[in-house]
Amino acid sequence: MVVILAMLVSAYLGTAPKGYAQDPPPDYQIKAAYLFNFIKYVEWPEEAFADPLAPIVIGIVGDDPFGSALPQVVVGKTVQGRDLVIRKYRAGEDLRSSQILFISASEKKRIPQLLASLLGSSTLTVADVNGFLEEGGMIELFCEGNRVRFSIDLDATIRAKLKISAKLLNLARIAGHSGKEGGS
Repeated sequence: MVVILAMLVSAYLGTAPKGYAQDPPPDYQIKAAYLFNFIKYVEWPEEAFADPLAPIVIGIVGDDPFGSALPQVVVGKTVQGRDLVIRKYRAGEDLRSSQILFISASEKKRIPQLLASLLGSSTLTVADVNGFLEEGGMIELFCEGNRVRFSIDLDATIRAKLKISAKLLNLARIAGHSGKEGGS
């Protein structure tokens, strides 16, 4: 488990700007690395994409807390043979075109509405808002001591037809386990 966490962080370190090794990264640099690595360990159904060449869309709804951290991690990369694209959404836009959606803390009051708009889709929802899983979200990022950790609601991912790798599940706190295997 510690080895996989080290791999996730080292994957980020390989893409970090020069001078990073001396300075600890702000939380959102680490969270950007987590988003990138979640993509590597999640399998979407074919119908989640417009066509076989469609990119994986990383959506952000609300204020963008990542700044340049997320583009530094994902620009120019491919996962599962697909390019990665970052898209920022505004209130009222259709969020279903994203494969992974980060819901910013600025949208805390709208989380139930946002998640309701995604029902029936295969969009992986991620937030760093306390209580996100209880609202119906899939992955909640949180700080524990000086480390960024995450919880996964397996029932929510199963409903969205997402397959979560056992490697990722081993690193997560698991919530909502319905007795079915959520990983591959």
